[in-house]
Amino acid sequence: MAAPKKGRRSSGSQGRPGRALAVILIAIVALTGGMFVSGHTTPRLGIDLAGGTSFTLEAKNQPGKPNAINTDNMNTAVGIIERRVNGLGVSEAEVQTQGEKHIIVNIPKGTNAKQARQQVGTTAQLYFRPVTTTTSGQKTPEQPSSTPSPSGSASGKGNDKGDDKGGKPSGTPSASSSASSSSSASPSTQGRALSEGLKADKKPSETPSPSNTPKPDPSKSPKGSTSQEDLAKQFAALDCTKPAARAAAADKAANAKPSDPVLACSEKGDAKFVLGPSEVEGTDVDDASAVFESQNGAGWIVQLDFNGKGSKKFAKTTGELTTKQSPQNRFAIVLDGEVVSDPEVTQGAITGGRATISGGFTQQSSEDLANVLSYGALPLSFDIADETTVSAALGGEQLDAGLVAGAIGLALVVIYLVVYYRGLALVAMASLGVSAILTYTIMVLLGPGIGFALNLPAVCGAIVAIGITADSFIVYFERIRDEIREGRSLRPAVERGWPRARRTILVSDFVSFLAAAVLYIVTVGKVQGFAFTLGLTTLLDVAVVFLFTKPLMTILARRPFFGNGHSWSGLDPKRLGVTPPLRRRRPAAPGPADTKEA
Repeated sequence: MAAPKKGRRSSGSQGRPGRALAVILIAIVALTGGMFVSGHTTPRLGIDLAGGTSFTLEAKNQPGKPNAINTDNMNTAVGIIERRVNGLGVSEAEVQTQGEKHIIVNIPKGTNAKQARQQVGTTAQLYFRPVTTTTSGQKTPEQPSSTPSPSGSASGKGNDKGDDKGGKPSGTPSASSSASSSSSASPSTQGRALSEGLKADKKPSETPSPSNTPKPDPSKSPKGSTSQEDLAKQFAALDCTKPAARAAAADKAANAKPSDPVLACSEKGDAKFVLGPSEVEGTDVDDASAVFESQNGAGWIVQLDFNGKGSKKFAKTTGELTTKQSPQNRFAIVLDGEVVSDPEVTQGAITGGRATISGGFTQQSSEDLANVLSYGALPLSFDIADETTVSAALGGEQLDAGLVAGAIGLALVVIYLVVYYRGLALVAMASLGVSAILTYTIMVLLGPGIGFALNLPAVCGAIVAIGITADSFIVYFERIRDEIREGRSLRPAVERGWPRARRTILVSDFVSFLAAAVLYIVTVGKVQGFAFTLGLTTLLDVAVVFLFTKPLMTILARRPFFGNGHSWSGLDPKRLGVTPPLRRRRPAAPGPADTKEA
């Protein structure tokens, strides 16, 4: 009989279990250390466990659009609001319709309520309109003539929205690559610009001159719109320094047709405008992002990237404006009926499909504005009908009940393991402990990492995972016991039972993970928390079984308590119906002498 070749590993090779245990130990230490270094030692909780803020948005009827409030527009608004809120780094926010014209937005505790209010309530209707006339925001003094005579120079407006309102800066922008002087009789702001976009610079306030001022351009008033005389009277009577008048003007401008001229105020109310028909709309913006511009001291800016159609329209518009005199060489960037900035174009068309809005942004304010512009305008206008603080009391009671249920379930599992598997129950409980540590630390780190928030369904997913993990141990233990029933000792049984158990465990976990992935994709809100936790714990089950349970069993099989089949080891051959002695290797074939004696 030929001897086995040296160096060839048999199927019962024990491998090096210490390496696998070292890997899982290093992972635990690294995750735990990362948890303490990050300063987060508890998971981030969802609104049902930690409380938060709830907004009720009510859709408004829009002029000329009697059927705008419908199911399609409401669902579109829900999607946009959800993306905006998540763009703030918030997770587990709930956005859903209620009735025919209400949307409920629930945001977990820890989110800036003022910032969230702006994101959910801002319609984000963006228009680029040419400036016909501009002057200070105060009511224009009555002149001998029936037509107001606002200054032809660009006033020192600071007409961008202030940081205290959530991200629209103060300052007068410019869109030229060199300084230029206005030909108006009154003083004019001088502008400088980025060659690829718009540059906003703060200018001192100027008092409008009643003389030498251009009148609103009649050519900008299409047939059927407000008459030029009425528009002039409204412009003279408009007092943007009064919040009520400013809000009314913004609402009217936001609901006006893009083809109509409008009156608009700066958000601070220190400037008012007569604006012509929209030349470029927010739908022509492909993307918006907050960028820190270190050159020229611009600071934080909002960078707009136009699509192909928008690039052509923007270049055409800026090319036409550069031939005009101030203030009619300006165009206003109008967001929800208010002027964000009014750049002056003094040197050619701006091509390349990119523009920037700058002039006093902070990082947060620029990111807020870029966020609402990136996801587009809401198809409807909304009022915040109600804003309430959600208490975590009810969720806390449910969490306590869930934890009690989980503890009872875990206790029953442990009792079953101890009664049925005896010593092997220690292996199972140690594996469950390792899985719990990994799950907890990863959930804590995912909070600041990706905004993961632990809610009640996620807790349920973790409790369900206890059964999935215990099932993997049971599969492996039963394979080992089957090998012992066939007459093998523990060490060969551990190795021979592993390939069969491994296939079963992988198939079972794959099915569980697939179900979790499908559930995560097709659902929204809290149910996604359940699916995410279930998928995470399923992956950790595979890691624990391969890197901890199997290596630990290999080491324990070498100990007399388990290897000799102690009655409390759970691997006692007598309890398994096997009559000793156990066969450790295949017996040699009988020789001629043995046959003769027989």
